[in-house]
Amino acid sequence: MILEDDIQYLRRKLGNPEIFQGKTVFITGAAGFLGYYFAQFFARAKVKKLILADIFLLDRPRWIEVLAAQPEIEARNLDITTNEFQNLPGVAEADYIIHMASIASPVYYRKYPIETIKANVLGLLNLLDFYRGKPIQGFLFFSSSEIYGDPDAAHIPTAEDYRGSVACVGPRACYDESKRIGETICQNYAEVHGLPIGVARPFNNYGPGMRLGDKRVPADFAKAVVEGKDIVMLSDGSPTRTFCYVADAMVGYLKVLTHGRYGYFNIGIDRPEITIRDLAAIYAAAGKKVFGYTGQIRFETASDKHYLTDNPNRRCPILDKARRELDYQPEIGVEQGVERFLQFLKEERI
Repeated sequence: MILEDDIQYLRRKLGNPEIFQGKTVFITGAAGFLGYYFAQFFARAKVKKLILADIFLLDRPRWIEVLAAQPEIEARNLDITTNEFQNLPGVAEADYIIHMASIASPVYYRKYPIETIKANVLGLLNLLDFYRGKPIQGFLFFSSSEIYGDPDAAHIPTAEDYRGSVACVGPRACYDESKRIGETICQNYAEVHGLPIGVARPFNNYGPGMRLGDKRVPADFAKAVVEGKDIVMLSDGSPTRTFCYVADAMVGYLKVLTHGRYGYFNIGIDRPEITIRDLAAIYAAAGKKVFGYTGQIRFETASDKHYLTDNPNRRCPILDKARRELDYQPEIGVEQGVERFLQFLKEERI
């Protein structure tokens, strides 16, 4: 099974998977793509308590209910932008906190811009104010590679010290700018209150746990393959990205969480940087192998006039800092990762 294989890969790459035994872990935004993987990992990590919190704005996935049947796991409908979480049993004793309560899909954060800003700013402030002075062992804030905006060619691949080329107004600004101020908040709370805050900047993750209705390219292409429909690109296919399979990304996130001190890191994979056209071809080939897929690749114009507004032309990380300080070494190539993603979807349908 793909998921179990990935969890074993995670444990091997993490090096010290027993670090979470007997600990309490509190995750906000737990119903999302990455929340799925965190929850699956911690459900097998012999934690004392795992608290999965979300407002379930987009949906309440079935896997949440399945995991919550375990006595050490709780799923809560919780708005982190209020202070109601403070009275939740186990929250005050949390050893590790993961804050990712923010919509990451451009289609949806443009639909819910205020909610996106509040989660990244008010939710973060509420959490940090609550945990300052408490003996937590790690706090992970999910930022984004979107804080870099659309870098010029001289800054691609992109290192953490690049200051960004970001629009403070526009259809993506609610996400990009709230992540940027979120990082500033983290730095100041770490410096003033000594909190062990780690900041992760994800670069284009995909894989098991991603909702097929997510409206991001990897999910759209997977949905087309599963449904036997044509793969449709809503651009000319020329923008380039590096695509990081979720198991590799999760190794990085867990290493940032357990780093024990303030730091900010690009987390993703640095090669190959491929076009969206290339990715479509990879999905078509893997789909043929896994599902017997025979669909075509087509180009269309998005009905949403802002679909491509401020969309970066290239996205590729420099990972030197994560390699040096975290021993982060991603190794799952995009062809292998896409095939694993589709195989997981096939297993879920059986």
